[in-house]
Amino acid sequence: MYAKKIAALATASMLVLAGCTSTSTDEGGSNESTTSSSTPKAGGAGGEVGVFTWWADGSEAKGLQALEKSFAEKYPNDTFKNLAVAGGSGSNAKAKLASDLKNGNPPGSFQGHAGAELTDYIDNEQIDPVDGIIKELGGESVFPKTLTDRLTVDGHIYSVPVDIHRANVVWANSALLKKAGVTKTPTDVKGWIADMEKVKASGVATPLSIGGTWTQTELFESILAADLGADGYNKLFTPDGAWDSPEVKAAIEDYKKVLTFTNTASDGDDWPAATDMVASGKAAYNVMGDWAVAEFDMKGKKYNTDYTAFPVPGKEIVYDFLADSFTLPTGTKNPEATKDWLRFVGSADAQSTFNKIKGSIPARTDVKPDGFSIYQQDAMKDFKEVPIVSSIAHGAAVSLAWSSEINTAMSKFYQDKNTDNLASSLAGAHDKYGK
Repeated sequence: MYAKKIAALATASMLVLAGCTSTSTDEGGSNESTTSSSTPKAGGAGGEVGVFTWWADGSEAKGLQALEKSFAEKYPNDTFKNLAVAGGSGSNAKAKLASDLKNGNPPGSFQGHAGAELTDYIDNEQIDPVDGIIKELGGESVFPKTLTDRLTVDGHIYSVPVDIHRANVVWANSALLKKAGVTKTPTDVKGWIADMEKVKASGVATPLSIGGTWTQTELFESILAADLGADGYNKLFTPDGAWDSPEVKAAIEDYKKVLTFTNTASDGDDWPAATDMVASGKAAYNVMGDWAVAEFDMKGKKYNTDYTAFPVPGKEIVYDFLADSFTLPTGTKNPEATKDWLRFVGSADAQSTFNKIKGSIPARTDVKPDGFSIYQQDAMKDFKEVPIVSSIAHGAAVSLAWSSEINTAMSKFYQDKNTDNLASSLAGAHDKYGK
């Protein structure tokens, strides 16, 4: 069911981006636009736009508040309604959203992870294309092809990206590494494991901190991409992907070894506690997306002094990509106000304001790096220069259903540590959703 769409989303090199607009002719001979284009009204279309997100806490909530304030200034005729749902890195919000959509009660717009995660909503005809809005915003002149390729499903784009995050980042406590005699960034996973051995020998009980299942999936995908390289990793999401290959099993073995250096985690443990272990000196390393920058900032820690960061090292340096984006739900009560919101979050000003607070980088390439942190400026450079892969844990590489099966397999592996069983489960999920 998903093969055509997933293959297109997961491997940019296999794509040809379709045009931004198209038309279809109905049986009566009239042309019906399949884009979301419309003529915007000064000050906004008027009425309420309910925006559904999981940005309910921390820097994400602060970023959303900044967007709300700026949106009110630019679109005074529209009324923003915050529909954020907290908890579970979006899992709670997605469950409520699924119920609302099933019951025919869509919000004005909802947050989704750009990429394959949206295929479920597309297949269920719950969101409309936004090609016209993307074109209004500048299309590929402002959104890089590496991104638009991953947004395109069967020739259409279904969401407006507001940010870019990197998932495969190792956050490290500088003092603990110095104490352990770790002076260089490792060049592959086995070298990183050797450094964890040094850290443990120096007296640190938890060299690497982890949280619940989705954080473990993120750690695994980072090691998988590091060991296989961009081409090998991306191929896993095509119909020919071999999840039970010797190479994948070798990566699982590396992941299993890495888990011997971690704390004990429960499924519901969220990411901030694991990241805080690095900030407080209870752990030397944590693999987390770069929203962690804001967590370190809130703890008063200084980048490149108290802590440092590097991509999970491997065959090549890759950028494990995810993006938050906003949709145009089918049947939403005030679609014109929703389009105002989409134009707004896709603008350079909104993306500059939001991402400086959230710790991510703009999806647009025409936003100047001035005023962004050193880390963010480095991330902007890497996104333009290093190979891009799509995150499993954050919906860029796989559909919600596929992701759910992977998470179930990862949770089981955390208990039994059986490499063959995990590889078999991952291969079975691929056969169901990736063929």
